[in-house]
This record gives sequence, structure tokens and C-alpha cells, in this order.
Amino acid sequence: MDYEYAALDFSDDSEAARERRAAWLQAVQFGFHQGRPPEEQLKVWLHHVEVDDVECRGVWLPEGAFGAGPVPVATTSWFDKTLNTGRGLLPLRMITDVTTNPAHRRRGLVRTLMEDCLSDAAVRGIPLAALTVSEATIYGRWGFGVSTFGEQIEMDTGPRFGLRPGIEPAGRVEMIDPRDSWPLIRGLLDRHHREHRGSVATPGFYEDIFTGSFHWMERSPDEKLRAAVHLTEEDAEVDGMALYRIEREDGKRFAKLVCLLGFSADAYLGLWQFLGGIDLVERVVFHAADPLDPVRWALTDLNSLKTTALEEFLWVRVLDVPVALSARPWAADGDVVLEVADAQGHASGRYRVLAKDGSADVSRTDDRAEVTVDTETLGSLYLGGVPAAGLRDAGRITGAPAAVDRLVAMAALPTTPYNLLGF
Repeated sequence: MDYEYAALDFSDDSEAARERRAAWLQAVQFGFHQGRPPEEQLKVWLHHVEVDDVECRGVWLPEGAFGAGPVPVATTSWFDKTLNTGRGLLPLRMITDVTTNPAHRRRGLVRTLMEDCLSDAAVRGIPLAALTVSEATIYGRWGFGVSTFGEQIEMDTGPRFGLRPGIEPAGRVEMIDPRDSWPLIRGLLDRHHREHRGSVATPGFYEDIFTGSFHWMERSPDEKLRAAVHLTEEDAEVDGMALYRIEREDGKRFAKLVCLLGFSADAYLGLWQFLGGIDLVERVVFHAADPLDPVRWALTDLNSLKTTALEEFLWVRVLDVPVALSARPWAADGDVVLEVADAQGHASGRYRVLAKDGSADVSRTDDRAEVTVDTETLGSLYLGGVPAAGLRDAGRITGAPAAVDRLVAMAALPTTPYNLLGF
């Protein structure tokens, strides 16, 4: 079948173009098993597209074919922001809205859309691409490797909750109205992005989510959203925030964290102390916790906090090896010739990685390869969220044992990356 591949034209205000845009969003919603988008959701989405300059691609049945119309049978979209690589912010192609109509699977539609997206990024000189996924078995074929993880946690805030004797977080917590606090919230998100390896710059739609102006799943304003901030003791500057909703399950209330940021131990612990003291609430849950959150080790009963799941979150794809590897930190001095196998060809080649004093000079070389990885493994190695030794022991880094061990020592990082925002 001769499918039509096309991008949505947001400058076209004709009735047919508006209908095609609404139908594209409907296809995305259906792809994730959600209902038809109401008019308000369409307006919010169109605003996000404008703010982030989103490219929306789709695949349509040819005119005259049974089922042809404005609704595409496959979709994807992308926009460009930055990734904190540990030594700064690097341009990042952020890919989302990947769907296929179940009647048109296994026909190469998503493959074409994805490869067109990656080729476009490479031509534009964007060295990295990333996505967050709902299925872990799909995106390795295009060179994406899991790079960060999100902890799902549950805190018992009943009588067993409390901080250890002598731990008294400095500063204070105050509640704010999220509806008129976006400049403050955005400032904290920007600081988080600057300071945390693995974080992505904030997509525009988070203004709607984090101010409560629109809840994407409920498709209406979020009247339940609450916000609290931590202020430093010395100068009353905001150095942390918690966004949460009070929900019910089995007749019992719990607080569901939407966002938790703290830029000091006092901020983290002070916000947790606040959350643990909310009346008529027996637990707090969070689905994107920082693995380095210190609260567990500050609790009187460490079993008050349970990790209920650990799930992969950000998947990274390296497109430009010298630029990307030069922008990450390195744990040990060393020199290794690395060969990268890339089915799409963007990162293919041999590279000399010369690491010294935490940084590396990376350049193409014709020297014999000492170590070989594919692009999926390189993506997992990149941010340090997957242990380099684990990739070696799983057989995903190959070569002479001494050279492999040298690369592992160079690439292993002492802390884990953390990304808070999905897209």
C-alpha cells in the first residue's frame, strides 16, 4: 500500500488542515488507549506545539482506500531542548507520541518515522536523541539505550513516621498556590536541570501540569493540585518544592507526589517532614523518586519507606560520538580505541577516547579497535545510570579483557543520573 507520509502544517488555517490536526491528536490518544480529545485538550496541545516548536509527523492511508481520512495510522513528534550530560547542557532531540494503528503494525511505518527523525537530528548537528517509553523491547533497534531509572516509592506517614533524634531540618515550609507560581516553579526546574546529570530541559506542557491549569489524563483543570516550598533559614530563599494531590484508594486518603525537588538535605528532609505531617493522610507515593534522596537514612524506622518498583525512564541515543562523549565526565584516566556499531550508520566508526582529569578528548581514528559496543549499549553507558561493569559482565562490551576493563574504569561514574520529567 502506498501510504502518505507527511508533517502537520500548523500555518495552514483551512478547515481541512484543522481537521487533520485534531485527527492526529485523536490518533495519539487512541494509541495510548485514551478517549477522544475534547476541544479544551486540543487547545492546550496546540499551545504546547507552538511553545516548543514541535514537529508532528504522521502516516495516512492513500486517498480512495477504505478507511482513508484525516486520522493517521501512525504518528510521532519531536522537539529539541537540552540534556545535562554531567559537564554541561548538550542539544537533545526529544521524541514522543509514537503510535501505530493496530491494523497497520509490522509494515515499517514507525521504523520510517523514527529513522527520518534521527536523520533529521543528525543533519542538524544534534548529537543526542532521547525518549521515555511504555515498552522496553522496542527502541533498542534504533540505538536507544536505557539511561536513567525512576524509583516508585511509598512512605508510611502513620505513627511510625518520623526523623531520627537530632535531625531537625533548618528553614521552613510554606504552602503556595500553584496557579500563580509558574515563574517560581520554572526557576526551580531550571536549577534542577543545570545541576543534575541526566535531566532534560522542561517541555512547555509542564506549565499546565505544574500549575494545575490542565490535567492531561482528566482533561480538565487540576483542582486537586497543591504546592509547598522550602525556604532557607538564612535568607528565606526558596530551595525546594513539592507538588502533590490528595487521592483516595479503598476509602483511605494518600498524597500522590507530582514533583519533589530539594537542593539541600534541609530542603529534602524539611519537605518530607511536611508531607509526613499532613492530616488525614496515611501514606505518600511518588513514581519518579531520586535514587539519591537522603530521606531513607534520616528515618527513625527506615522501613517506613518502601521502594515498590524500579523502572527504566530516559532512553538515550548517541548520534555524534565525539561531541557526546567529550561532554560527559570520566572517572579515570585512560586511552582506548572504541568501535561503535550502528545499524542506522549515524555513530558508526572507530574513536580514540583519551580521558584525563575527568574529561576526554574523543576523535575518529583508523587505529585497530580495542573495544566494541553497539549504539544501544553506548546509550546505556553514556550517563552512567547503568553500571559499566554490569554491561561488561553481560557481554555487551566486547574486546580484549584488559581494554574492556580499562574502558569500564574510565566510564564508571560514582553517582547515578536523575531525570524527573517524562515527555
